[in-house]
Amino acid sequence: MESPVAANGGRGEYMTIPEDVEAAKILPSAAKAGVAAECPNVLRWRAIRWWAQVTVLGIFLFAAAAAAVVFLGPLVIKKVIAPILYWVSTTFSRSAIALICFGAIALFPSVLLPSSPFMWIAGMTFGYGYGFLIITSAMSIGMAMPYLIGSLFHCRIHRWLEKWPKKAAFVRLAGEGDWFHQFRAVALLRISPFPYIVFNYASVATNVKYCPYIAGSMAGTIHETFLAIYSGKLLQSLAVATSEGSFLSVDQIIYNGIGFTIAAVSTAAITIYAKKALQKLQVEDELC
Repeated sequence: MESPVAANGGRGEYMTIPEDVEAAKILPSAAKAGVAAECPNVLRWRAIRWWAQVTVLGIFLFAAAAAAVVFLGPLVIKKVIAPILYWVSTTFSRSAIALICFGAIALFPSVLLPSSPFMWIAGMTFGYGYGFLIITSAMSIGMAMPYLIGSLFHCRIHRWLEKWPKKAAFVRLAGEGDWFHQFRAVALLRISPFPYIVFNYASVATNVKYCPYIAGSMAGTIHETFLAIYSGKLLQSLAVATSEGSFLSVDQIIYNGIGFTIAAVSTAAITIYAKKALQKLQVEDELC
């Protein structure tokens, strides 16, 4: 490095900058440019690898489900479902079946027991019309009772939710805002993968009012009710065909296959939409 005098004819007004310092200034910017150019390629490769893993997993699960349906499905239907349906139809009258299904759907969620089998039976016996009325009226009681019971253990449920802060953050969305905000949050939580029975009690740990809670719950479970009735009708048709020693005709297979595909795709789409809407709602609340 030259001295100030030598660099400017002895006047000493400035000094020359060595080449290694200039290189040190240039290298970081060049490195940043290289990283910026490399990041899209890395992200693209990660996305491709993620989608490849999801595709392989989906193919594996579909193959396993298909094998279970083809090999285990007829056996389960013949040995389990068909005898149960025959026993129910020959032992109880339609009015008794309605009362049993109504009572089970209304009371089982309060004791943390699943009520889906009774929804299937209601769908098998009464179809979409009366079956929908029985299921929805019973579900309204099944969602109201845990809300009232859980209010007696508000503090304990609140401490229990603190163990899962991410889940609790979504649940607390139901207690924010006005009536419509609470109604929308409850409906989205019912549609989302959040456990149905758990939310019945967890909702009391928020400030959600009863009216938006029950209205949002009923609106968010309509698709689940129709799906349960459809599943019951499908199981009934398979059980009848198996008990008669035959299988579904080509038309029935096509019809049921299309119906099942539509039901599965619709449920998945609604669930994904509800999950994204909940995340957006959470972001809006945090900004507010």
